[in-house]
Amino acid sequence: MLILGVTGSGKGRLAFELAQTIGGEIISIDSMKVYRRMDIGTAKPPIENRQLIKYHLVDVVEPSESFSVGTFLDLTRKAIEEIKSRNKPVVAVGGTAMYIKALLYGMFEGPGTDEQIRSRLKQHAQTEGLDGLYRQLQKIDPVAAQRIHSNDAKRIIRALEVYELTGKPISSFQQQWNHAEQETRNSKPEIRNEERPWTIIGLRREKAEESKRINARVKKMIDAGLVNEVRLLLAGKKLLSKQAACAIGYAEIIDYLAGKISLEDAIELIKKNTRYLAKHQRTWFRSFGNVNWLDVGPDEPFESVLSRAIAISCGS
Repeated sequence: MLILGVTGSGKGRLAFELAQTIGGEIISIDSMKVYRRMDIGTAKPPIENRQLIKYHLVDVVEPSESFSVGTFLDLTRKAIEEIKSRNKPVVAVGGTAMYIKALLYGMFEGPGTDEQIRSRLKQHAQTEGLDGLYRQLQKIDPVAAQRIHSNDAKRIIRALEVYELTGKPISSFQQQWNHAEQETRNSKPEIRNEERPWTIIGLRREKAEESKRINARVKKMIDAGLVNEVRLLLAGKKLLSKQAACAIGYAEIIDYLAGKISLEDAIELIKKNTRYLAKHQRTWFRSFGNVNWLDVGPDEPFESVLSRAIAISCGS
């Protein structure tokens, strides 16, 4: 069973209640919940939940370390083997779309790398700013530019690096991956089911309702002590990795603590960037096949959502 949805959709609660109901264990598919002591800003499941249900891929690396999709796949395969060895159902849940896609359809390798090109692009971003590189990306690969945030230096640089290496936009390679994925869906379904035994449930809400939930979630994080959590992370002996420092909620508070912006502006930026993340997730999820979408109304009781999810998990 795999549960997906945009940030703040309620998928974490659904996964917990479903795992309790069927006696399963949970695998987190979240690129930020892997970091220890990054709890409030990543909306980790409460400690009491983790005492009742075993969670995998939560708190597995230090904030100073990097974490890749390859590492995620390795740890996930091990977790699945462990859970199956105990004859328990697997309940995977998350919103990191690239990780989900890699889990379902394999990993997009793409062209190789060139450190000289990458170093030159990084130096350009540091000395002249990221705006110019983003405008360049918009010209050579508007499809990728639409998917990549203008502040996402890592992905902008990677897209430009691929273009310089191959003369082709990175979106063309990703389209090839999508085509291969579609062929996998359409060929030998009985074998596909054996190789990818995932029943996928997606939680979906109206965009206005999602934005309302995101705003409420950000307020809850601030009230819970996000600023102090970031302050303690920065006071650690090792610097935060670029991946951890760029996480939504943390990057904005880091700028606030550095005196670059006010707390009020940081909070508004977190809301704005989280809404952009949700938009990005929706775009990714639309490309996924075989998702059992649950359209959740603003006033629908959670028990109703859980009941519908249980019915899908039981094949009703």
